[in-house]
Parts: sequence; C-alpha cells; structure tokens
Amino acid sequence: MSARASPGDRFHDVTPVVSVILPVRNARSWLRQAVDSILSQTFQRLELLVVDDHSDDGSIGQLPGDDPRLRVLRNPGRGVSSAFNVGFAQSRGEFIARMDADDIALPERLETQLHYLRTYSDIDICGACVEIFVDDGADGAAPAGGNRRYQAWLNACRSPEAIRRELFIESPIPNPTALFRRDALQQLGAYGDPDWPEDYDLFLRADRSGMRMGKPDGVLLRWREHGQRLTRQNPRYEWARFQAAKAHHLARGRLATLSSVVIWGAGPSGRLMHDLLSAEGMAVSAFLDVHPRRVGGEKRGVPVWSVDRVGELEAHFILVAVGAAGARARIRDFLAERGREEGRDYLFVA
Repeated sequence: MSARASPGDRFHDVTPVVSVILPVRNARSWLRQAVDSILSQTFQRLELLVVDDHSDDGSIGQLPGDDPRLRVLRNPGRGVSSAFNVGFAQSRGEFIARMDADDIALPERLETQLHYLRTYSDIDICGACVEIFVDDGADGAAPAGGNRRYQAWLNACRSPEAIRRELFIESPIPNPTALFRRDALQQLGAYGDPDWPEDYDLFLRADRSGMRMGKPDGVLLRWREHGQRLTRQNPRYEWARFQAAKAHHLARGRLATLSSVVIWGAGPSGRLMHDLLSAEGMAVSAFLDVHPRRVGGEKRGVPVWSVDRVGELEAHFILVAVGAAGARARIRDFLAERGREEGRDYLFVA
C-alpha cells in the first residue's frame, strides 16, 4: 500500500494562482503559526515564499519540510522591502499576497479575496478586515482604547470610494492583508525603501497612479499586536514619518495643481503639516481654528482664522489636521452644512 499523499503533493507541478510572500527576521515565537495558516487555506493553488532576512533565532528551522508549496529564500539583512521584492522576483502567481510572520490568516482569506478581485475587475489591490489581538501573555485578548477605534475605522473602510476618501488619515489597507494583481504590483515597482513606512508609501503611490483599492466584508486576518513589531521598533514608523509621507504624495498627487492650501488646526499636527508641505514646495495660505487664543494671531507667519470663515474659502482646498476622537464627525457635519464635499474640497490628514 502506498503512503498517503501530503496536501501539497497534488499541486507540485501546477503553476500557482497565488504567490504568498512572507518576509521574516527573528519571529520564532509566531512564524510556524503564520505559515500553517497559509498552507491550510481553503484555496490551495498557492505557493508560499518565506524570505529569511538574516534571522539568527532559529525561526526557519521550525518550518514544515513536507509541503512542496513552501519555498525558503534568503536575503542578507537588507530589510523588509528588499525581502519582499526578492520573493516577488521569484514568484509565479497571477496574484501576489502579502503576509507577516506574526499574524494569522483565517482559512478563507485567499479564497474570499480572489473572489473579490475576480468579481470587481476594476480593483487593483484587495485588502481585508482584521481582528486585532494583543499578545501580552494572554493570547486572544481584545484590543483596548485606541486599537478598538482603529480596528473599527479600518473595517469600515471597504469600498474604493471610502478608501480613497480616508487614505490620508492612515493606511486603510493593513499591509499583511494585501492581495495584488501581479501587473499592478509590477507597475508600481513593488515596495520601495523610503524614509517612511514602505507599505503606506506603496498605497499612496497606487492612489497617485489611479489604482483602486477595496476590501470584501468579513474579518480575514488576525493581526497580532505586540511590543516586538517592526512598527514599534523602527523610527521610520513614527507618527511624524507618516505625516511626511502624506505631505510628499499630496504635493505630487492630489494637490499638485493647487498654488496653496488652508490647514484646519493650528496645533502641533497642523503646524507639522505646514512645515512638511512647505518643504515640498507647497504654500499654506492660512490656518483655521476654533481656539479663541489662536484665532486672530499667526502661526508660521500665516494668519489663523476662525472656522466660521469657511464660507469665504470656496477657492481654497482645506486639509484637516485634527484627529481627536469624535472631531472628524463634527467637522464633516460642519463642512457639509456649508456645501463642502470631502475629497473634492477637503481631506483629513490626521
């Protein structure tokens, strides 16, 4: 009697439809769970390219050796963008999926995302809704405070219109959920190595290129929050670097034809956005604010006006640099009552 075939055997000589690329450096505690979550997908015509970016904690030694869909590639410690791009160069799939070494894909992730891209031929990049969980010794703990609000915001941004509208608040596509059409990723030149988050940069470049992004309904990935995440360790993921990415791509994209803008919010967020836009060669005509001690004065050499002057500013695009909880809804209502349309007349950048 012959031995029973492993799940991957019947795909050994079949070209994969999806190439999943998983960069890793020192993720021994979580890597096997992430890999198993991909190899056990309901959609099985895949290859998983684990790109080892010079791990020294034994991460790779714990990988399964009996599934031909799994390949391990080496990258000599050049960083996550380089590691992904090494995997992309070796990939064979029509679709390219991103995965992180510390997250868990739910079994139907790829099947659901593929169905979405095949249904909506005008969508270039498919993200997914997530469940954030905290790995602090109590696996599965619910996120607290800001993470709860962040998860709710992420999972509400699903349509291409919502993602385009809110793209400059934060990245609406969690990086480990991204599924790309191969030709779209090739057109973008894959991931770059900027001075700000590489994933956000990629999605901002996609927006500038006119690409559309969307998400299907339903949670498809468990997103692990822990203190060793790259986003908690590397200065390129600090808040100010996100703001720099926004200013850079706004000045070269959505605002490129404008001579100046107005910033709502003369506090620290607004002043930083002023400085970053100025460095990109864009003028700021004024600040808008509600604080009586700011209104009537100057910040960065430009006037601070009351928000009640919005009606006089039909020719000015407004960047709203206020991110306090609940403020966006109030500002949206205020601007809608005065005939201003989000995306056309103003954008949130905080």
